[in-house]
Amino acid sequence: MQHDKVLILDFGSQYTQLIARRVRELNIYCEIHPFNKIPTNLDEFKAVVLSGSPQSVRGEDALHPDLSEIRGHKPMLAVCYGAQYLAHFSGGIVAPSSTREYGRANLSFVKENEVFFEGINSGSQVWMSHSDTIKEMPTNGVLLASTHDVVNAAYKIEGETTYAIQFHPEVYHSTDGKILLQNFLVNIAGLQQDWTPDSFVDETVADLKAKIQDDKVVLGLSGGVDSTVAAILLHKAIGKNLYCIFVNNGLLRKDEFSSVLTQYEGMGLNVKGVDASARFLDSLAGLEDPELKRKAIGRVFIEVFDDEANMIQDVKWLAQGTIYPDVIESVSATGGPSATIKSHHNVGGLPDYMKLDIVEPLRALFKDEVRRVGASMGIDPKLLGRHPFPGPGLAIRILGDITAEKVRILQEVDAIFINGLREWDLYDKVWQAGAMLLPVNSVGVMGDERTYEKCVALRAVESTDGMTADWVNLPYEFLQKTSNDIINKVKGVNRVVYDISSKPPATIEWE
Repeated sequence: MQHDKVLILDFGSQYTQLIARRVRELNIYCEIHPFNKIPTNLDEFKAVVLSGSPQSVRGEDALHPDLSEIRGHKPMLAVCYGAQYLAHFSGGIVAPSSTREYGRANLSFVKENEVFFEGINSGSQVWMSHSDTIKEMPTNGVLLASTHDVVNAAYKIEGETTYAIQFHPEVYHSTDGKILLQNFLVNIAGLQQDWTPDSFVDETVADLKAKIQDDKVVLGLSGGVDSTVAAILLHKAIGKNLYCIFVNNGLLRKDEFSSVLTQYEGMGLNVKGVDASARFLDSLAGLEDPELKRKAIGRVFIEVFDDEANMIQDVKWLAQGTIYPDVIESVSATGGPSATIKSHHNVGGLPDYMKLDIVEPLRALFKDEVRRVGASMGIDPKLLGRHPFPGPGLAIRILGDITAEKVRILQEVDAIFINGLREWDLYDKVWQAGAMLLPVNSVGVMGDERTYEKCVALRAVESTDGMTADWVNLPYEFLQKTSNDIINKVKGVNRVVYDISSKPPATIEWE
């Protein structure tokens, strides 16, 4: 089945991926491409969205897309930088704002009887994020909306299906942003809303069958949502030719190796458990830099898989549960100008000596989309509701060097915290939770004796895809009991703190 597609041109905005998520929430398929690498198959896209950017259209380093085959030919929505670009280079004027326009604003004027703003009234809250402002609209520009501080907050180009907005409809704080995107994509551009979890499953299974055929595939299971959904998709496509391996890297949660293997019993998957914990811990000895730790874990992960793959006759593929945020944070967004945040152990290809091709059935999905796909295939809701857990495991929750004793301490702390969330009926109200072992000792008193032991930080956030996150306001009574249990039951810890940082500016993990 051919789906209508939206092309999102990335100018490096931190919000570009959120545009994609909002479009997909409308059951419309979209792809992100760098502004300077526009696809040659433009005929496949029915509409185009220009993202924002940290750059200024007035600067010498302004980003210039080639819109010659797009503007006037396809419905186009220009967001923030895109709106300024159209104004600045098409007869309008863009100038520095007297003050940085950032944060919540409210529409003070909305043009009546305009399809683009159907269902959106004056007073609707929008989110601004720019330091330049549009003083005069481009040639043939028609004003559609204003805020108190931004006169030209939205406009269209007469004679074209081109719309531009100075605010960000993709962020949560633009309360009617989803309505505006639907107005543009469905009511104006005429796209069909038929890209659903069920259609994704059917098409992905068909693609996997055609791609892999009778080849054998080895897949690394982690016990988490991503690898499980990837495994079920592959199993639907190739059945017994899928070989699943669950590696104990010595950095899992307490008792997780055995519990995960038990979890997969009865799911019809061919799963082998491999205990390589000593190998991973040896590779981490003396490493403190988080990137070096990630790279060491990634290297050993590949080595272990190479060993296991060599035991399977004629295996051709390595499957991974890579999802979109992994790719986004490891490299620029699909090659675009967005900044790299951190590397991921399952992103970036295989070494030359490993002669396997990679298959990543979830690479284009966000976490919430993966869960919806899993639900459509009948996977246990308890498994789909499991909190995300980092691929490098506790290695990036132990700040500084890694030792077996530190792993033991953090496993005990983590078990008390996570089990407590379940006992207090808080687990499903949290998107991700974990504990961090800090590289500091603090003075304490236990009994009549002075102690000088470790400090741990507890972290719990709410999110939908991990791209943004807010800390969870857990009950004081829960935090009090959890702190007491940790200090009284985990030898080596005498202080517990709770992390109240949101993402951004912080990340969910500490490393």
